[in-house]
Order: sequence, then structure tokens, then C-alpha cells
Amino acid sequence: MRRRLFLVGAAVATALAGTLSTTTAHADTRPVPPPAAALALPAPSGHHPVGRATVHLKDEDRADPWVPSEKRELMVSLWYPAVRPSDTPAPYMTAEESKQYVASSGLDLPADLFSKVATHSTVDATPSKVRGGLPLVVLSPGFGMPRATLTGLAEEFAARGYAVAGIGHNYEADGISFPDGRTTSCLACADRDFPKVGAVRAEDISFVLDELTSARPAWKRGAPIDPDRIAVVGHSAGGFSTIPAMLRDPRVKAAVNMDGNFRFPNDTPLDRPVLMLGQPSHIPGGADPTWDETWTELTGWKRWLSVDDTGHLSFTDLAPLAKQLGMPLQRLDGDRADAITRTYLTAFVDTHLRGRNTPLLDGPTARFPEVRFHRP
Repeated sequence: MRRRLFLVGAAVATALAGTLSTTTAHADTRPVPPPAAALALPAPSGHHPVGRATVHLKDEDRADPWVPSEKRELMVSLWYPAVRPSDTPAPYMTAEESKQYVASSGLDLPADLFSKVATHSTVDATPSKVRGGLPLVVLSPGFGMPRATLTGLAEEFAARGYAVAGIGHNYEADGISFPDGRTTSCLACADRDFPKVGAVRAEDISFVLDELTSARPAWKRGAPIDPDRIAVVGHSAGGFSTIPAMLRDPRVKAAVNMDGNFRFPNDTPLDRPVLMLGQPSHIPGGADPTWDETWTELTGWKRWLSVDDTGHLSFTDLAPLAKQLGMPLQRLDGDRADAITRTYLTAFVDTHLRGRNTPLLDGPTARFPEVRFHRP
């Protein structure tokens, strides 16, 4: 089957053109009908039950960069290790988020498709509490993509004992629902000012950290967060935003860029750990010179990995979900792509937030022959 760019609207597909060298958006393509059973995320491998809460944040000191007449608002999903599950399964997306996201794809899919995806977390389950607080992983999604598209990774981290904050950057996604009934769209997709996106997201991340680690945290009845153990993981625009976030905020101890072009001036050395994980086009001397430029400015612990037979969206939930729809995103099996992403990212975060010895990051292994290490 011809590979397709799955569920990215025309504006976002254009924005990602510099990264996507082997996939194409086909608005007139008709996918095979989805299976009768609901779509489901792969189960996390950790032993903790996973809870999920949702927090609405408003920065009264900052105008929204895309709609200056409004204050900056964010929706944040919080996944965490729970004492036991609650009786309410956590939805993947709201009905309106799903409707907007499906509409942005131009594909003939049910509008409520993503509101029915089965997750492995439950709403407002009692959180486990750890002396000193939970380590925190902040997730920033791709440009135009709802934060829900990183849910599988979030549940993996939470099941392994991490708190996870997935940020819905307002007006930067096709579908962010707010408690008052609004569901906003991706106004920024018409702008595509990527340095601005990186700067805005860096501010968003710092604001979220302020709100989660203050003396009166925004996550009511949540578990305490350890402010000394924070990592940021992003895909695409969320990935390139990790560097300005680290440069802005010393609380971010480590970061991962999943297949995002580095859209910021590559002239500031950074001595904290960074993992660069991408599709085969993201290799030394490849089509995107920003990875080579950024590599030279990383003066601390660093790794540069590529995964054979993957595409831009292979590092999100869309890899396994597209497989279930009969619309594979890449040559590599969608579940295999998902397993590789989870395994390498948890190894990285365990290394730098928990001080664990993870030989997986030392070099190639027969367990994952698709993963290539680059050290230019």
C-alpha cells in the first residue's frame, strides 16, 4: 500500500514539508473503512495503574501570541502513577477535538473516530505519592497536532512512575477543548513562523512548570512534583521547541527532539543531555542541515539516533493507530515503531532523571537493528 501522511491537514503538511521527504498528503485518498472494534493504544509496560487529570491554565501576565486580545490559555493533560484505577476510563479526545482533527486530514473518516480510542488510564484516580515528589516529563506535540497524539508515550512514562504533563498549546492544534465548551483551532497554522512557535512554546513550558511546582500547585489533589527532575520531550515543532525551552529554563534537565527540524539560531552552546531521534532522512549530512548544526552546539551528554523505515509521524500514537485502520504510515510495523520510541525514550529519561545505568544508549544492539547511532 502506498504510504500516506495520515491525519495532518493541508496547512500542517505544508509546514512540515522540510521534514517530510518520503510521504505525501493525499486529500483525495479514501482509506479502507476502520475495523468494527474501537481503536486502542498499545498497553504500557510499567506496573503502575495510570491516572489522568486535566488542568486549564491561564497566564494573566501574557497576551496570547496568536490572538493578542486574549490572555494565553493552555489545556494540560496530566498522567501519573495511581494507587488504583478509578471507574471512569480516560477519553483520548473530546468529540469536538476528534471532529476538528479528522476534518483537518481531508480523509473520509468518521468524525468521532478519535473520541472512541481506548486508552489505558482512568480519570482522577488517586495518585501515588513518593517522598521527594515524582519526576516530571513534559510533552509538547507537533504543530497542528492535539496533545492526545502522545498519549501512549505518556501512559508508558506514568506506568513507570513518572508524572507527565501533555501541553495543549492554544491555537497551535486542530482541536483543543476548554471547560467552557470552546474548542479552538490551529490559527497559527496559517502563520508558520517557526522561530516564534519555538519561543512561545518555551514560555508555555516555563509557565506550566511554575504552575505545577508552586507552593499552591494548579494540579489540585495531585502528587507533588520534584522540581529537580524535569525532562521535556517533543515531536516535530514540540521537538525543536525543547532547545529554546532548555535555554530559557534551567529546571529542564534533559530533552528529546523526535524528528523536528531545529528552527532556532544554532549558536548557543548547551551542556545538558539531549537525545535526537528521527526518521532516516535525519542523518549526518542529510536533507535537514539543522541537525548537524545543532549537534555541534550540544556540549553535554548527547545521542543522535535514526530509525530505519520510519516517517515523520512514526514517533506518535498514529503509528499503531494507523496500522489498526489498515493505513500504515511507514514500512516499519506500527507497533514496532511505537515500541522502539517508548523503549529508547524511557531509557533516556531513566538515565538522566533517575541516574540508572541503561546500556541501550551506549550503541547499536541486536534487539533493535532498525536503530542507527550517529556520532559525526
